[in-house]
Amino acid sequence: MRLDKFLKVSRLIKRRTVANEACDAGRVLVNGRTAKASVNIKEGDIIEIQFGTKSVKVEVLNVQETVRKEEAQEMYRYL
Repeated sequence: MRLDKFLKVSRLIKRRTVANEACDAGRVLVNGRTAKASVNIKEGDIIEIQFGTKSVKVEVLNVQETVRKEEAQEMYRYL
């Protein structure tokens, strides 16, 4: 699954366009490397997102195309 779509489906970022812009600005790292929105995400990947001064680091546990709001947090684990 594409990185921008995963960020939206997992609700780490609210909208896909915002996820795209964050990737273009270089604020999203996958496994320690700056990632484009089109990077393929798989289970076990480490995603780090920089929101201004705050940084969020998560491990991908599950990749699904669609998921209910209540189950979205089961797709990743905070590190």
